[in-house]
Amino acid sequence: MTDAVSETKACDLLARLFKSRGYAVSRNVMFREYGVEFHADGWDPRARVGFEFLSSEDDDHDDLTLAEYQTLMAAQKRGELSLFIIDEVEPLSATDLVRAATDFLNEVEAAKVRRASRRPQSARKGRAAQQPKAASGGVKPAKSAVPRAARPAAKKAAVKKPAAKTTARKTTAKQKTTPRTVAKQRTAVRRGRRA
Repeated sequence: MTDAVSETKACDLLARLFKSRGYAVSRNVMFREYGVEFHADGWDPRARVGFEFLSSEDDDHDDLTLAEYQTLMAAQKRGELSLFIIDEVEPLSATDLVRAATDFLNEVEAAKVRRASRRPQSARKGRAAQQPKAASGGVKPAKSAVPRAARPAAKKAAVKKPAAKTTARKTTAKQKTTPRTVAKQRTAVRRGRRA
């Protein structure tokens, strides 16, 4: 195993990785939710995704207690946030850290796709209708934090085919429908004439 990565280097690696995956991560943010208060090393408030490297360098173990950690994990299980927490007690190399963070982000994106597919169709339409539209000179809404590749593909609109033209005459009650008359009608249709 190679040397363990320091908190500073780990946070720099994680910030680059999260940003490359489309998250607008702010560094050293004060997190105050669910009765938990601590300095998150990286946090995207819109996507509700972030990371925390617990180390003795910054007394992080005192900053985030076990009870607070459990509260955050309960919120994560409910899908309310996603927080990647690493503890220096289990030293990781830079390669192992990036691999673990990549796995975490893949799980976050898969969970978002699952939640979106479980939501009823009417809820999706209502949510889309509620999103503000940009005025001609206004500010456009920010793009989604989820990379385009991770989003479910939009359904394509159905294309209506033109109705087939019928050139064959309908048989009247007086006409007999025999195999010979049917054959004549088919031949006439193929040639573009009426039988």
